Amino acid sequence: MSSLNKILVTGDVGYNGSVLTAMLRDKSYDVRGYDTGYYEDCLLYPVNLDYPRITQDIRDLCTEDLSGIDAIIHLAGLSNDPLGELAPGITEEINLAATIKLAKAARSAGVKRFIYASSQSMYGVSNTASELDEDDSEKNPVTSYAVTKWEAELQLKALINEDFTVVCFRPSTVFGASPRLRCDIVFNNLVACAFTTGRIEIKSDGTPWRPVVHVRDVCDAFIAGLEAPTSLVGGRSYNVGIPNGNFTVRDLAEAAQRSVPGSSLVFTGEHGGDSRTYRVSFKRILTELRDYYKPSWDLDRGGKELVDLFREVGFTEQQFRGKQTIRLAKLRDLMESRKLDEKLRWKAA
Repeated sequence: MSSLNKILVTGDVGYNGSVLTAMLRDKSYDVRGYDTGYYEDCLLYPVNLDYPRITQDIRDLCTEDLSGIDAIIHLAGLSNDPLGELAPGITEEINLAATIKLAKAARSAGVKRFIYASSQSMYGVSNTASELDEDDSEKNPVTSYAVTKWEAELQLKALINEDFTVVCFRPSTVFGASPRLRCDIVFNNLVACAFTTGRIEIKSDGTPWRPVVHVRDVCDAFIAGLEAPTSLVGGRSYNVGIPNGNFTVRDLAEAAQRSVPGSSLVFTGEHGGDSRTYRVSFKRILTELRDYYKPSWDLDRGGKELVDLFREVGFTEQQFRGKQTIRLAKLRDLMESRKLDEKLRWKAA
C-alpha cells in the first residue's frame, strides 16, 4: 500500500469508479468520492456507498473540498465521443477546464499526486502497420473528446513541481462487469447483444483494430499510479492494456459468440472498412510498472463474467438498449425530463 492513504476518486459512481472505489477499499485506502450523480441510479445490483462523498458538479469544485486529500484519481468527465457531441462546448468545459481547475486546486491544497484517466482516442485515425507508443507516435485527435484529453495531459504536466506529481493513464476500450455497467462500449455491447437477442451483427467487415482491457485491470493501473514511486511515474503517460492486447472487431465478436454458445454471428459489411482502427503498444506499462501492474483478465474470462452477471440480474434487451446502460440515452433522458439544462447542470427542484 502507498504512503498516500486518503484518496479522492472523482466520478466514483460511474462505470469505472464503482469498481475502483471497491478495490481501493479492499486494499484499506481511505476513500472519498466526488460525482455529480448523472448515473447514480444506473445500478444493476446494490452497492455500498458508505464512504464520505460530495455530490456536486466537477465544475463547481473548490479548494476546501480537497482538505486532507493525499491523492486524486480523476475519472469524472463526459466519457466518449457521442457525449461530447451532445452539448457542443460542454466537453471542453467539463473535460478540460474543470480538470485543470481541479488540478490547480489540488496543488494549492497540498495534494501530492494527481492520477489522470486520459484516453487513447488522442491517436485518432492511424496507420495500423505499427503499434502506437506514448511519446513518439503522432497525436491526431479528431473529436472534442479526444482533443480535450490530449490538451489536458499537456496542461496537467505543466503544473508539476517537486510537491505535486502527475501521472496519466490512457486506457484501451474497457470491458467487464460493473454495478453501473455500460453497453455503449464494444465488447460489453457484443456480449450483451448476444445474450439478450441471440445474435451479433457487425456492420463493418470485421477488420478494424481495437485495443481492449478489463475494468479491473484498468483500476489496477490507477492503483499502480498511487503505489509506484514518483521517480518512476512522475510526469509519465501510459497506454493501459494487456500483452497482445490489440484485437480486430472480428476477434471481439468471435469471443462474444464463445461467451454465449448458440448465438449467431453475422458480418454485413455494409459500412466497409471502418476508418477508426488503431493498434497500441503496451510495452511501457508492462515493463516500467511490471512490479505494480499485473493484468490478469482476457476476453474469455471477461465474457464469462458478463454472462454470469446477466444471468444473475435477469438482464433484458430493454436494459441493453436503454438508459440504464447507454450513457448518451441517460443524459438525453435527464435533459428531456428537464432535470438537466442545456449545459448539463442540474436544475433546481
